[in-house]
Amino acid sequence: MEQIAGFGIFGLIVGIFILLIIILYYIPVGLWFSALVSDVRISLLQLFLMRFRKVPPSVIVRALIEGTKAGLVLNRDELEAHFLAGGHVEKVVHALVSAQKANIELSFKMATAIDLAGRDVFQAVQMSVNPKVIDTPPVAAVAKDGIQLICKARVTVRANIKQLVGGAGEETVLARVGEGIVSSIGSSHTHKAVLENPDSISKVVLGKGLDAGTAFEILSIDIADIDIGKNIGAGLQMDQAEADKNIAQAKAEERRAMAVALEQEMKAKAQEARAKVIDAEAQIPMAIAEAFRSGNLGIMDYMKYKNIMADTSMRESISNEEQNKKKK
Repeated sequence: MEQIAGFGIFGLIVGIFILLIIILYYIPVGLWFSALVSDVRISLLQLFLMRFRKVPPSVIVRALIEGTKAGLVLNRDELEAHFLAGGHVEKVVHALVSAQKANIELSFKMATAIDLAGRDVFQAVQMSVNPKVIDTPPVAAVAKDGIQLICKARVTVRANIKQLVGGAGEETVLARVGEGIVSSIGSSHTHKAVLENPDSISKVVLGKGLDAGTAFEILSIDIADIDIGKNIGAGLQMDQAEADKNIAQAKAEERRAMAVALEQEMKAKAQEARAKVIDAEAQIPMAIAEAFRSGNLGIMDYMKYKNIMADTSMRESISNEEQNKKKK
């Protein structure tokens, strides 16, 4: 009986211990006491109900303690609502405390909106205090004299708290700065002018207000390095000259082909004409014979015709001999 009684007492103690653990889990007395000594007024009932609302009491209480110690007035329901919406309560409170110490205007509503937008609100406040330097990739541009310049710049930016929600990011800032560099170099008459005064690029780019609509405020644009690239103008002129040469060659080939075609056509016509002459000459004896038979041609007329033909042949022979002598 004594053993049974001993086991009963041991079981009772274990049950009371387990019950105490459960009660302390759902009613975090230690957390409530920490809030109480930190001048944060929150009841045990609210801490108990947070468990059922799937809100970690430790997160809310630590945020309230940090805000109270920093002199901020925070609302417990707003903190719980932000946590349930998927926000980071700790980062929001850290950002509010940092903004207050740095005299930066930042409301709780704005901080939670920035956090829910996917941006690190605490990092944004830090960037407002300590500006960030962004290195641009190499930007190639061509001056009016045709020389290519490859430029690298360092952009010092500060977070614009009011534009963090809906504002463009670093990629947009880099793209705009690159566009400004290309425009500034392209408007220079010579590349030497750019090399002599690289700060002129910074002045032109800064004057365009490239940070409009972005989540940053551009403080300065410093040219880190400028290298000379290719002679684009000379290359374009060479390409143009090569293209003009090819066009001229094509036109010359076209004219040559037309001349050859015309020559072939003239030869064909000359051959056709010779064929007609040969055909006509072949018909002369027949015509003479017919003239004899019909009585239209007499012997004397035929002899005169032969004399004329012989005289013509002799004249042609003499003329050919004289031409050959002149050539010699």
